[in-house]
Amino acid sequence: MKPLDPRLIRRSGAARGFLAAGGAVALVQAVAVIGFAYGLARIVTDLVSGVPLTELGWAMLLLVGCVLVRALAAWVWEWSGAAGAVRVKAELRRAVLESVDRGGGDPGGTGRLATLLGPGLDALDDYFGRYLPQLVLTVVAMPILLVAVWLADPLSGLILVIVLPLLPIFMALIGLATKQVQQRQWEGLQQLSTAFLEIVGGLSTLVVFNRAERQLGRIRRATDAYRGKTMRVLRVTFLSGFVLEFGASLSIALVAVSIGLRLVSGEMGLFAGLFVLVLAPEVFLPLRNVGAAFHASTEGLEASGEALDRIEAGERADASAVRAATTPASATPGAEGSAALRLERFAALRDGRAVAAPVDLELAPGEVVALVGPSGAGKSSLIAALLGFAEADGEAWVDGVPAGPAARPRAAWAGQQPLLRAGTVASNIRLGSERAPEALLEEAIAELGVALDPAHPVGPEGAGLSGGQQQRVAVARAWHRVRAEGLRLLILDEPSSALDADHEARLAAAVRRLADGGTAVLVASHRPALVAAADRTVELREAARVAH
Repeated sequence: MKPLDPRLIRRSGAARGFLAAGGAVALVQAVAVIGFAYGLARIVTDLVSGVPLTELGWAMLLLVGCVLVRALAAWVWEWSGAAGAVRVKAELRRAVLESVDRGGGDPGGTGRLATLLGPGLDALDDYFGRYLPQLVLTVVAMPILLVAVWLADPLSGLILVIVLPLLPIFMALIGLATKQVQQRQWEGLQQLSTAFLEIVGGLSTLVVFNRAERQLGRIRRATDAYRGKTMRVLRVTFLSGFVLEFGASLSIALVAVSIGLRLVSGEMGLFAGLFVLVLAPEVFLPLRNVGAAFHASTEGLEASGEALDRIEAGERADASAVRAATTPASATPGAEGSAALRLERFAALRDGRAVAAPVDLELAPGEVVALVGPSGAGKSSLIAALLGFAEADGEAWVDGVPAGPAARPRAAWAGQQPLLRAGTVASNIRLGSERAPEALLEEAIAELGVALDPAHPVGPEGAGLSGGQQQRVAVARAWHRVRAEGLRLLILDEPSSALDADHEARLAAAVRRLADGGTAVLVASHRPALVAAADRTVELREAARVAH
C-alpha cells in the first residue's frame, strides 16, 4: 500500500498546496526542535558550571520561543490538514460523480458508490489530519535532526543511521499485512452498505409480502462479518504499534547508554551529551507517529484509490468515445462481418484469483448467447470485467475495442441491479440518448412491456416503482440506446430476475427480434425462457467451461 498515491498529487491542487505548505511548516518545526534542545542543554550545562541564572536570559527566551513556535506549528498542521481534507474530498467527489455520468453507472450498485462518496472519502480526514503531516515531518525534519545529532556527536549519529532503516523495514512488513486486512474491511463495509440500501429500497414490497423480518438476518450477518474484519484490523494496529515503539525505544536506549558511558569516562562533554539526548527521541518521533497514524489512514487510502480508479476509467471512456466519433466509417473497429464480442481465455479476477474458468467465445451480430451457471458461478463478475468494473485476465474485445472502460461506449448494457435516477420513466429510458426521436421512446416502452406512462415520476434509486418495473425500465433503456446509437452489442445481466413468466416471455421475444435485426446479445441468466431464446449457451464452472 503506497503511503502517498502519485495520482492524488497530480489531480488535486489542494493536495499539492497542502504538501508545499507542510514542507515549510516541517522545516520551521525542525529548527524549533533544534533550538529547544540547544537552549535546554545550554541552561543545564551553565547552571551546573555555576553560571548565574540572570545571565541565562537569552537561553530562557530561546527556550520559550521554540516552545511557542512548535505549538504554533502543531496548530497550523491541524488547521491545514482539516482544510486540505475538505478541499480534496470535494474535488474527488465532484470528479467521481462526473466520471459516473460519463461511464453510465456501476454494476456494483449505488450502495458501493454511496459508501465511497460518504464514509469512504470522509476517512481522508485522518489521512490529511494525522498521517500526511507526520509523513512530511519524516521526510523533511528527520534528516535535519539527524544531521544536527551527527555534527554534535558523530558516534551517536552513526548509531542512528544504522538503526533508523530497521523501522521502515518493520513498517513495510506490517503494511503488507495491513493491506490485506484493510481491503477485507473495506469490502465488508461496502457489502453492508449495499445490503442495507437494497433492503431500504425494497422495504415497501417486503412489508406488503410480510418478508421484512427475514431480512434482519441478512443485515445481522453482514454486520457481524464487518465487526470481525474491523477487530482484525485493530489487532494488526496494536501489534504494529508495539513493534514500532519497541524498536524506537531500543534505538534511543543504545544512544543513551553510549552517551552515559562516555560521560562517565570523560570522553564526552555534558553539553553535547544533553543536546543529543534531547534530540534523539525527536529523530524517531515522526517515524513512530507515521506508523501509529498509518492504520487510521488506510481506509482513506483505499477509498481515494478507488475514487481515482473511477475517475481514470471515466476519462478513458471519454477518450474512446471521442475516437469512435471521429473515426471514419470504413475504419470503425466494429466493421461489418467482424465479431461483436470476442473472448480468449478471459476470466474475471477477485483478489488476484479467477472467479471461474477462462472463457473462449466469439459472438457475431444477430446472435444471442446465454451465459448460464448456478448462482455465484461468476456470470455477473465476467460482465463487470468486460465493462472494466472488475479486474480481468485474458483477452477480450467489445466491437473491436479491448474490454474495459473504453469498451463501454461500444455496447449497451443493463446490470443485475437497475440503476435508475430521480426523474421520469422517459428521462431514465432516454438517458444518454436524449436526442433520439420520440417515437423510439414509445417503441422501447411497448417492446419491453414497461406499461407505464412516460411522464410517470421515478424517485431516487427507482423509488415509486416495483422491482419488476425498475428492471423493465432499465432493460428498455439499454434497448433504446442500441437503437438510438446503432450499437452492435447488448449485454444483459439477469434481466428477468424480478419479472413474472408473461413479462419474461415478452422480454425474450424482444431480445430475439433485436438480434434478428443484426444486434449481438449476451445475456446472463438462469431463467429457462431467456435461455431457450438463445442460439447457444456458455456455462460457467469453477474447473471448466462447457459450451453447447
